[in-house]
Amino acid sequence: MDSTDVFVIGGGPAGLAAAIAARQRGLSVLVADGAEPPIDKACGEGLLPDGLDALERLGVQVAASESRPFSGIRFIAGARSADAPFPGHGVGSAIRRLALHRAMVERAEHLGAGLLWRTAVTGISGSSVTLGSEIVRARWIVGADGFNSRVRRWAGLDRGPKPRLRFAFRRHFRIAPWSDRMEVYWGERCQGYATAVSNDQVCVALASRDPHMRLEQGLATLAGLEARLSGAEVVSAERGALTGNRSFHRVARGNVALIGDASGTVDAITGEGLGLSFRQAVALAKCLQSGDLELYQAEHRRLARRPLGMARLMLTLDRRPGLQKRTLQVFERRPEVFQRLLELHIGARSPVSLTRDGLILGWGLLTT
Repeated sequence: MDSTDVFVIGGGPAGLAAAIAARQRGLSVLVADGAEPPIDKACGEGLLPDGLDALERLGVQVAASESRPFSGIRFIAGARSADAPFPGHGVGSAIRRLALHRAMVERAEHLGAGLLWRTAVTGISGSSVTLGSEIVRARWIVGADGFNSRVRRWAGLDRGPKPRLRFAFRRHFRIAPWSDRMEVYWGERCQGYATAVSNDQVCVALASRDPHMRLEQGLATLAGLEARLSGAEVVSAERGALTGNRSFHRVARGNVALIGDASGTVDAITGEGLGLSFRQAVALAKCLQSGDLELYQAEHRRLARRPLGMARLMLTLDRRPGLQKRTLQVFERRPEVFQRLLELHIGARSPVSLTRDGLILGWGLLTT
């Protein structure tokens, strides 16, 4: 094919989501990636209910044998914990990254997207994409090539505030799940995340500001999580990635749009990275069909507002261990506040309600 409506550069979940959403609207699509599927990446592998809804809107189905539902969030700091279920009997889903990628590849192929694996894109210019010696014409070019996006640089979209990044690592352990919650373990130097991805495996991730800390060292500072994993068999290699809140002044220019990590990131502490990419894909496809990327610019900013706000709130606790402990005390004493914050986090509650809950939380902190 020497021309297409949409050329997506990057075949990870964000790029495949963009391709799927565009095909759902009848646009012809090509996707190019230098890797071969399935593509793995270090992540917590949990989709919150709003992210799972977005995946279902794309028509992507993951076999029950390759995923496991979870019913809420639990924060743990030493002997203290706060627990809340998702509202309305909602559930999230923990899905191995490889299984998710396979399901998304199958969906994109089923819809007729052209997938060019082991194909490096070497440049873009106007309405053309260069693949080595081959040039493909495209009405729209979508950059989904990750954190260090070349498309972002080629399109002159690299301007933005300097991010404060953290270092994240992930492994899988063979052990029977001990909880139906996604658990977040708070420590003075890092956070640990544990989510069961099957009936005999738990995904464990860790994020820290220390560039030298690896998962094993981090677990040694999180006694509760380390005790849970005692004697468990390690069944995957440790994988690492950068995480943090990162934004750019623009995510679209001319006929080029960015999506997923190429367009900015929210810290892994939110669990919103994948879900946000899926919601961006739905919005982008609608704007591509209408021919107006300025609408995508505005919608991208709106979609990121809530996850970025929640990430800033939680990262404040990460930087201040004393405040972290007092906040957990308030959550224990006033579980309804933690419940409402979770509802806000997944989009089930209006941000307006945060004022009242903020006052309750603030008073609790003053009197703890």
